[in-house]
This record gives sequence, C-alpha cells and structure tokens, in this order.
Amino acid sequence: MKNLLCQNLGVDVSKDALEVVLSTLDMERRVKVKASRKFTNTPTGFKQLQRWLEGKRAADVELRLLMEATGVYYEQLAWFLYHEGYQVSVVLPTKAKRYLQALGNKSKNDRIDARGLAQMGLEQLLELWQPLSKNIYRLRLLTRQLEDFSNQRTVCLNQLHALHHGALVVKQVERNLQKLVGTLDKSLQELEEAIGELLYQDPLLAERVEKMRSVKGVGLKTVAVLLAETNGFATFERQGQLVSYAGYDVVEHQSGQRSGRSRISKKGNAHIRRAMHLPAFTVVRYKEPVFTALYERLVKRGKTKMQAYVAVQRKLLVLLWTLWRKNEAYDPQYGQQPAEPKNNIQIQEAGASLSGVSAADEDAITQETQPETAEKK
Repeated sequence: MKNLLCQNLGVDVSKDALEVVLSTLDMERRVKVKASRKFTNTPTGFKQLQRWLEGKRAADVELRLLMEATGVYYEQLAWFLYHEGYQVSVVLPTKAKRYLQALGNKSKNDRIDARGLAQMGLEQLLELWQPLSKNIYRLRLLTRQLEDFSNQRTVCLNQLHALHHGALVVKQVERNLQKLVGTLDKSLQELEEAIGELLYQDPLLAERVEKMRSVKGVGLKTVAVLLAETNGFATFERQGQLVSYAGYDVVEHQSGQRSGRSRISKKGNAHIRRAMHLPAFTVVRYKEPVFTALYERLVKRGKTKMQAYVAVQRKLLVLLWTLWRKNEAYDPQYGQQPAEPKNNIQIQEAGASLSGVSAADEDAITQETQPETAEKK
C-alpha cells in the first residue's frame, strides 16, 4: 500500500439505502475502485458500513468520505461518521452533478453516483463537514417550520379572499379556512416564543442578537433564520463566501465577442434570501442612510425598485454578518464626516459597508427583479 496517495469512500444516500464505493489514488494519479457494497440507511446499517470499511481500507493511508446533501437523509450518517472520528465532506447535489457530467457519464444510478463521488473526493480538496450544534439545529427546525406555517397561512387567507369574491360562498368551507387560520396563528405565536427563548437563554448570544437587531427593520425572526441557516456564521471567513452561499453572487455570461447579461446566481440558500426580503424594504422605509443611498442611486440609474431592493438585501446581509463577527452594534453614522454634497453618498456607502460591491456588480445584482417569496410558487 506504499504507492497509495489517498483513499475515499463515496456514499450515495437515499431514504432507505446507502450505496458505497471505496476508491484509491496511487502515485501515478490512477484512480481504482477497491470495493463496493450497499447498506441500509439505519443506525444498524451505519455500524455494518463501519465494520466493512475498516476491513477494506488501507490502515496507513489517509481516508476521507464524501456524500451529497440529499435532503435530511444524509444527516444521521454524517453525524455517526463524524463522532467516530472520520473525515467527512458533504457537497451540494448540483456540484456533484456537474462533476459527474464532466466525467462523461451518460447513465445514472446509485452505483455510478457513488463511484463518481469517490473519485471526486480523491481529486478535489474539499472542506470537512462540521455538524450543527444542537441549539443551532433546534433553531433551524423552528425557523423552517415558522416559514412553512407562514406560507400555509398566506395560502388560506388567499383562499378566503377568493371565496368571498366568488359567485357562491359555502359556509362550511369558510369555517374550515377560518379555523385553520386560527390554528396557524396560535402555532406561529408559539414558534416565535420558542425561538426567542432559544436565542436569549445564553447571555452572550443574546448580546450579539441585540446588536444585530440594532439595525432598524431587522427583527428577531430575520436574525434567527440567518443564524440557523449559517450555523452561527461559523464557516464564513470572507463576505464573498456568505454572499455565494446565499445565492447573491454574480454570474457572468461572456464568451469571445458575446457578452450576455450578468445576474445573481440564486444558487444558494433560499431561506436566507426570503428572510432578507422584508427587512430590505423596511430599512429603506426607515431611511437608514446607507441603504437609502444605495436604493436611491440605483433607482436614479434607471433600475426598477425591486432591482434596487435586491441590492439592498445583499448589502444588509453583509452588514449583519460584520456586526456578528465584530460583536458591534450598528452605527448609522459610522465613517460619515462633513463633506461636499456631491460626496455625501460616497461617504455613507464607505461607512456602511462592508459589502465591497462595485458598480458593475451592482448592475448584475439588480438584474434580479422578482421577490424571493415567489420562488416557492
């Protein structure tokens, strides 16, 4: 085994089964499949997988494991392997799909996917997976259920509105909808209380939460979603990583003489983008200097109001991340000094911001015109 550089176990995860392939990379950069097998996606299957893997692996060669983030079905296995001391990486399905397509695979099944993941883990240096803390995991479950119930309430209210404007109102249907709205209202209140208790039970966490809420228009639910979906911003060292994770990164379409329209990717965490939707409106309505300056400048340049609000969302997200990292409250006057009127906007932008967005990037960001809430329709 001295000629081996590394070994990787690719795991294709489904609701009921785990298809695994163990591959190796030798000194000549050749990838070879060493073994493969199928296990159940249960705690018993995890232990069987571990025993099988220990019997097949080369003991003195680095071993990593790679799987896709397939819904929630990968989480129990990832937790098990992490606590057993294995080096685990988890990639988004879109990233794995593009890699498998690059290999030229025309067919698709669980065994092919597992083999492709094993090769991907050998050829790429991927970040190691870190589990959410239990409190962050609880917070994510609470905030996502809050979002789901809010969406269901909106659907019921829309149905009631349509019913009242229809040719015939059926009282039984109306009572059922009103009863459901009342139940959802009670559940939403209970969820908001549970989120507040979870965030404020730790004095140090509560202090940081309050500093993020010092921005007018940013409420507890927005902060809770950001913390839940980013693991408390634990894995983001640069603002670009956060921007990309949330789907606000700019995607260009240019080749040779052709220059297509650039826009935000939306290939990221949709929960974050939905959470930033209403606060972006609110900070402009409350006339927070930094965001108002950005919004007005983009509108004057011919952008629609919704395009300008998308740019505000991105800027607000980066600001909140910065307040969390620095453990500072928001100062709307930070960096502002008396200056000539023509420079006022530039000074406000420099003082806020923390976003580092160029004019060209602003144009690309503002190509997104639809509110994020429309994404679920």
